[in-house]
Amino acid sequence: MDEQNNLPLSSSPAADDTTVPASNLLNQQTPMTGNQLANQGVPAEVANQITEAPVTTESTTTTPPVQPPTPTPNTPAPNTPAPTQEQTFGKSELLDAQSILRSVLGMNIGNIVADLGAGGGLFSLTAARIVGDQGQVYAVDIIKNSLSEIESKARMAGLYNIKSVWSNLEILGATKIPEASLDFAMIVNVLFQSKKHFEVMSEATRLLKPGGKLLIIDWSDTSPGFAPATNMRVDKNKLVDNSGQINLLLDKEFKAGEYHFGLIFIKQ
Repeated sequence: MDEQNNLPLSSSPAADDTTVPASNLLNQQTPMTGNQLANQGVPAEVANQITEAPVTTESTTTTPPVQPPTPTPNTPAPNTPAPTQEQTFGKSELLDAQSILRSVLGMNIGNIVADLGAGGGLFSLTAARIVGDQGQVYAVDIIKNSLSEIESKARMAGLYNIKSVWSNLEILGATKIPEASLDFAMIVNVLFQSKKHFEVMSEATRLLKPGGKLLIIDWSDTSPGFAPATNMRVDKNKLVDNSGQINLLLDKEFKAGEYHFGLIFIKQ
């Protein structure tokens, strides 16, 4: 009933032909004020329902807000260690080339040195660092691939005072280095591979200045599995005997490493 006119709702006259049905007004997204509803001819009790109705949306699913990325602590990248002497110059865990050449042999800046039977280049490259730009190192080997590897390692290390020389050390006079020009000659882990110890020592002596030094290092203990066979072991006493025949004088005997002996001779 219309409370003001005591008339049934169905008998209430329509305001005009544009009256909006109440059900449509209930479904509107944007609520209307009471005056707006009255202008549409909506009874007061229905208008109250419309103005109090909550606004609904087509989707009842609430989208969670986008969470910002969780900050992670700045973890520094692990330091990549610089290449070790073993990785750059060949395996050196059995011999400390730096200590032997500088402290035991007495090599210094400006010296002229030959590494006879240079192999992987450990002693050649270590010597090159010690003698510096004022010095010269000859890396001598019969295997050309070994010489190429030493040249490559030298470039990587920024060493430009190494000259590779291909030669057979068992032939006297074969090595193309000026005679009597060296301060130091080195024969490291070479003699166990040869039966011509006297010839190799003679070639080294030919290249040394008077007063120059010859360093020989070879295996003293061949029992470990990584060492050469026992029948390849070098007899250091025979080396000393050889030295007396080629104008060499034994200056020092020392322990070069756990499995190696060392001998230093001076050219008379």
